[in-house]
Amino acid sequence: MRFLLLLLVLPLLAAASPAPVTVLTIDGPITPASASYFAQGLKRSAANGSSLVVLKLDTPGGLDTAMREMIKGILASPVPVATFVTPSGARAASAGTYILYASHIAAMAPGTNLGAATPIQIGIGGGGDEPSHPAERPKDATPGKDGPAPAAQHGALAEKQINDASAYIRSLAQLRGRNAEWGEKAVREAVSLTAAEAEKLHVVDYVAQDVRSLLDRVEGKQVLVNGNTMTLKVAGAELVTVDPDWRTQLLAVIASPSLALFLMMLGIYGLLFEFSHPGFVLPGVIGGICLLLALFALQMLPVNYAGLGLIALGIAFLVAEVFLPTSGVLGIGGAIAFVIGAIILVDTEIPGYGIPISLIATFAVISVLFVFAIVRIGVKARFRPVVSGQKSLIGAAGEVLERSAGQWWATIQGEIWRVRSKVPLETGQRIRVSGVDGPMLIVDPQANEPEGNTP
Repeated sequence: MRFLLLLLVLPLLAAASPAPVTVLTIDGPITPASASYFAQGLKRSAANGSSLVVLKLDTPGGLDTAMREMIKGILASPVPVATFVTPSGARAASAGTYILYASHIAAMAPGTNLGAATPIQIGIGGGGDEPSHPAERPKDATPGKDGPAPAAQHGALAEKQINDASAYIRSLAQLRGRNAEWGEKAVREAVSLTAAEAEKLHVVDYVAQDVRSLLDRVEGKQVLVNGNTMTLKVAGAELVTVDPDWRTQLLAVIASPSLALFLMMLGIYGLLFEFSHPGFVLPGVIGGICLLLALFALQMLPVNYAGLGLIALGIAFLVAEVFLPTSGVLGIGGAIAFVIGAIILVDTEIPGYGIPISLIATFAVISVLFVFAIVRIGVKARFRPVVSGQKSLIGAAGEVLERSAGQWWATIQGEIWRVRSKVPLETGQRIRVSGVDGPMLIVDPQANEPEGNTP
């Protein structure tokens, strides 16, 4: 009887217990690795039947392509997503603001902020004279009052990007019923809000201390997921934390402009060494792997192809310097092209995506030293005495063998040569080469001396 009661009670207990909540964490710039990690987390949350995905976010911004990929995942997710800016002191700047607007639930911890969503990936030559962030403007300047807004002072391309970003955040705000006017202001004027201000202006839904407090506050809330209304039952739910797997961690490491440049240089020099010294194998293998990894990293980054072309041209000049007698002209030109290309390689001002000048200078110095070392070796080789052919025998000692058919023959450096002299020669006499006359060597008789003294 008790067994039957237990069988009846267990389904009721299972139905009463809430489904687990998947917790994801992004701390840093929004990158292709972040987007990959987020997509895997959404997939896992759907597989384990999660009732909610909580994205703990702290970001200064990131790449537009990675941000849009994450937003597409949120909009298509069968599991509602709550983006939570936490811990205190965190921020959801730039790309983070768009992700907050796109989420089913937007929440912030006390002491956090969001905003400053003006696009800054505007390319070479597209920027205006006025900074896009309010902190960089004069204190007495007011957009729309003391001068035109940043979009009005940028080039046509930048203005198009700002208009596109404004429309994008407005569409997300209308989809989630949030403050579209402030969202557009965050894009056009780069304004920011604190957590309390964001809740008051209906930019975010909740301000909570931690994930548990957030779950208690959203309990019973209805959200629209793929056209269907869902009621959240998450109070007391089990928290399932999903950490990045090895592939995501590898992507995060590789998708670094500095590392991509380092791998590219290592790969090129490895292949160059292998081509100039065939048979070592290891430099060629390592060089090929590094070059492929560098190309993989570059295809994930906002690369300026003019910069990439200058780097390729600079390396080509450096390689040509090794094989052409230009006395360092190509090498210096290659180093200059490489430095300029490396500076403009990554076409964005997003924090963490610039290549340090110190690293560029280090690579340039190493390349120049490599080129001048090769040039110096070539110059020294040009003035080195000839070590092959008949002229290399001048000064060499030998011994007269015999006289045959009216000509004298002698052994010099292990070879038999036809020789002649201005003075009579004798069999067994020591001689030294003083000149060359076609196929014949001119020799002078020498006093007998030990063989070991001959050069």
